Amino acid sequence: MISLKNLSKTYATKDGELQAVKSVSLEVAKGDIYGIIGFSGAGKSTLLRMINLLERPDTGSVHVDGVDLTSLSKKELLKRRLSLGMIFQHFNLLSNRTVSQNVSFPLEIAGVPKAKRKKRVAECLEIVGLSDKANAYPVKLSGGQKQRVGIARALATQPNVLLCDEPTSALDPQTTESILAFLKELNEKFGITIIIVTHEMEVIKTICNKVSVMENGHIVERINMRDSTFVPQSKIAQFLFRNEIEFQGKEEIANAR
Repeated sequence: MISLKNLSKTYATKDGELQAVKSVSLEVAKGDIYGIIGFSGAGKSTLLRMINLLERPDTGSVHVDGVDLTSLSKKELLKRRLSLGMIFQHFNLLSNRTVSQNVSFPLEIAGVPKAKRKKRVAECLEIVGLSDKANAYPVKLSGGQKQRVGIARALATQPNVLLCDEPTSALDPQTTESILAFLKELNEKFGITIIIVTHEMEVIKTICNKVSVMENGHIVERINMRDSTFVPQSKIAQFLFRNEIEFQGKEEIANAR
C-alpha cells in the first residue's frame, strides 16, 4: 500500500544543516494502524509529512498504491493527495468558518460541485457525530469536538489513508481514549489505513498493530504489537516500553489499595 524507500530530508538552520530524516525505508500494508513513535526531534513528523509530500524528500521515493508520488506533476500530485487525509495535533481549523465550512474546505479546493459538497459534508459530520454542530464556529467547541471536525475534514475526500500527526497530544486522557476508539472504528468499518505519529506509548498500545521506533532521524526498531512475546532490542524502545510497564505496575498497585 505505502512503500517508502531511502527517504532523507535536511533543513538549513542558523546553526547549519540539520538532517531530520536519514535514509529511512518503511512498508505499510493496507488496513494497518501503523505507529511511528519517538521523542521530540526524532524525525517522525517530518517522515509523516513526506508521505503526502507536504515535505518533499531530498532523496528517495514514496510509493502509494504502486504510484511514485515524487515523480508526479503538481496537478497529478494534488489529485493523488485526495486519497491521503491528514489529521493535525492542533486541529488547524479555520476560525472564521463554521464546522460545515471547515469540512467543506478540501472539497472546494478539489473543485467538487456545491450540491455534492453539501451532501458529503453532511455525511462526514454524521460519521463523527457532530451533525448538530454544523453551523457552530470552532471557538464554541471542546478539544475533542475540534479534533472530530478535523477527522471529518480529513474524511471529506474519501481517502484510503489517514496520516495522523500527534492527534491526541493536545487532548485530555478521557478525550484521547474517545478519539483513539473512533480512529480504530474508522479503520475497521471503512478499511482505512492509518499511520499515526506519537510520543505516547498509550496511543501505540491502544490501537496500533505495528510500530516503528525513531531516534535521530533513523528507524531503530520495528515491532509487531500483536506479538506478545516480543522483547524491545534498541535502548529507546526498551526505555519506552519499560516505562509503560512500570507505570502499569504502579497503577495496578494503586488500584489494589
